[in-house]
Amino acid sequence: MAHKKGVGSSKNGRESESKRLGVKLFGGQFAKAGNIIVRQRGTVHNPGENVGIGKDHTLFALVDGTVEFCKKGAGKSYVSVTPLSE
Repeated sequence: MAHKKGVGSSKNGRESESKRLGVKLFGGQFAKAGNIIVRQRGTVHNPGENVGIGKDHTLFALVDGTVEFCKKGAGKSYVSVTPLSE
């Protein structure tokens, strides 16, 4: 019989924290200026009209409006925001 209790917890718990990447606002949804649309590593989606890009490739809305996704050219994905007509 074992004379020590088998615990094994010291070999667990070293997985890195998830980074919460992905699309935050989908096509057709309303975005306020400054709202994050996509968090990504590299340019999976490229900025289109009225969309800015951060140093970590985060795409965000520059104006209030509706989010649109489209593919152009060699299958590249672009995200744009169509402003609300006043």
